[in-house]
Order: sequence, then C-alpha cells, then structure tokens
Amino acid sequence: MAGRSVRNVVHASVAGTSARITLSNLYGRSPLHITHASIAIAAREGSAAAAAGTMRRLTFSGAASVRVPPGGQVTSDAVRIAVPRGADVLVTTYSPASSGPVTHHPRARQISYVAAGDRTEDTTGAPYTERTTVWRHLTALDVLSTEAEGTVVVLGDSLTDGITSTVNANRRWTDVLARRIRAAVERGRDDVPRYSVVNEGISGNRVLTSGLGRPADNPSGMVRFERDVLERTGVEVVVIALGINDILRSPRPAGPDEITAGLRALVERAHARGLKVVGATLMPFEGHRRYTPEREAVRQQVNAEIRSGRVFDAVVDFDRALRDPYAPRRLRPVYDSGDHLHPSDQGYRRMAEVFDLRELKGAVPATL
Repeated sequence: MAGRSVRNVVHASVAGTSARITLSNLYGRSPLHITHASIAIAAREGSAAAAAGTMRRLTFSGAASVRVPPGGQVTSDAVRIAVPRGADVLVTTYSPASSGPVTHHPRARQISYVAAGDRTEDTTGAPYTERTTVWRHLTALDVLSTEAEGTVVVLGDSLTDGITSTVNANRRWTDVLARRIRAAVERGRDDVPRYSVVNEGISGNRVLTSGLGRPADNPSGMVRFERDVLERTGVEVVVIALGINDILRSPRPAGPDEITAGLRALVERAHARGLKVVGATLMPFEGHRRYTPEREAVRQQVNAEIRSGRVFDAVVDFDRALRDPYAPRRLRPVYDSGDHLHPSDQGYRRMAEVFDLRELKGAVPATL
C-alpha cells in the first residue's frame, strides 16, 4: 500500500466525545512508516466523504508520524471528536514506503476505500475511487464514552466475523447484540449493564490450532487470547464462540475432550483477570461439504459438555435456537445462508435475540 491512502470504514457501537486507534504491523517484514493519519465521521452510509467539521489529524505521542516495528502495534493519542451512536467512522492512514505484507482483515463485510497519494485529510471523498472489503493496518477503535461502563469482547470465528451477512449493513450477530443492549438500557432495565460490544471474530479461527507461517496466519484462540481479549480496553465480559473449525478444518479433527479442555483453559485465563465468560454451543452443519457423522458426533459431545455447565459461567444455546426442529443436525432453512454452515441475516439476528442480556451481569464464580 506504499504511496496510497487507506480509508477504513468502521462502525461505532456507542457514542463518545474522544477516540483513538490502534495500528498493527504484525505481518510486516520492515517498519511500517505512517506519515499521516486522520479520523472523521462519515457524511453518510456508504461514502468516503467526511461530515462537515469532523476531520481530525491523529498523532502518536505528539508526533504526526510513527514507525511501527515488524510484529508490533501502536496506539494513537486520543483526539476530541463527537462520535454519534451507530456512526460510521473514517480512519485514514498514508504510508510512503512498503513494509512488506500488509496486516489486514480480509472479510470485513464493510466497504472501505483507497486513494492514490496522500489524501489523508481529504473531506470530499472524490479521490477514493478504489473500493475494498478489506480493513488494513487498523485493529481497534476506542471511544471515550459516558454511554458505556465496560465492554463485551466476543472471541469467535467466521460465524462472529459475519462472513455471510449483508455488506455495509452491520448485520453481524454482534451488531444486533450491541443494539439490543443499547435499547434495553434506554428502556431503563437495571438488569442489563451499559456495555459496548467488540467483535474479535476471525474467519477460520480455531481454539487449538494456528495457521502456518511466522507469525502464524490466523493464530488460534489460545495464542491470541491475550492480545484480542485481555488487552481490549474496558473488557468486563468475554463471550467465546469457537470450536466448530477445530472439528471441520484440522487435518485430524480435534476430539471433544481436546476442544473442551482448550475452552476451559481460556476460561481460566479470563477468570484470572476477574472476567466472566459466556460460552456458545456449536451450531449444526449437516449438508456442508465437510460434514461427516464422526464430526457431528464430536459436535454433539462438545455441546453436551457446554450445556452441563462445566465449561463456562453461562451458556447461550445457538445450536438449539438455529437448528431445524425437523432435522436437528441442520440449520433451519430460514437461518441458513445456503452453505449449511453460516447463517443468513435472519440467522445472525436470531443468534443475538436468544442471548440473555442478564447474563452479562454478575461476578466470576469464586473458587474455594
């Protein structure tokens, strides 16, 4: 991306008065030199233009430019900007030179933009003629908010990434969950905490096994838990929706005991930080090209252990909510995107609707 401006479009689940970003060079082979960065509020949905008066230059320890070392990340200084609830935020970076492979999120389900040259503080959006569904460099947006008193971090795979949800519509199940929390708080429910929602879904992610490479492509939940969960700003509750790819994607599918042991290890790490953990059952996938009766048996055993209460502090039963009552090894057709594994928009909405918001409250069970 040398010599080009990258305008990432990201959705804010809460309103705020200040914001900061985190940039990553995890997969770069040389320092990533960002000479210019900005943040603004999008003028409207599906646009690279900035709303009038919202463009702000970002700094890093007071400097307008920053070098991110290979394998490293950097957080900007906070800048005063009014972020409306549910706004699309434009985060733009410019780098004059190559850093090697670009750290990116390939299935953002959001249109972002690229322009030739340094157009970082352009407000018209006119130079941003290239459209992309990839987020580059940007790994976090933090908003200083009086609306939220903490954050729910969801660790997941493509089902949380929202890989089959409608692009530019914010219909991932975590988006719907954030809207449900906000609506409940606005109605005055005192049994629902004022939390924002952070989506840490990576398509293809597994509990136990990372991808190839150094650093590993698609690091496992065990590997990335510190970075993507424990280090997130204001985290109070963790939701874990992982395990199906350990059954489907490994050369040798992991067994139920291996998967549940890995999930328990993540819960122990969360408990060590005083964080409550809600876990999800694994949804059905009969009809998918990787379905076998043996893999289905593993899913059933994992789900039985999750429902027993011996893995997580609380459980959201996505399996029961989305399965076909007449063919329980399959997704209900209205909830199926068509590949028999990933939900439709209606399926993602159903996932959020069955989440008991009251489970977000409460402390970690004491260990005697």
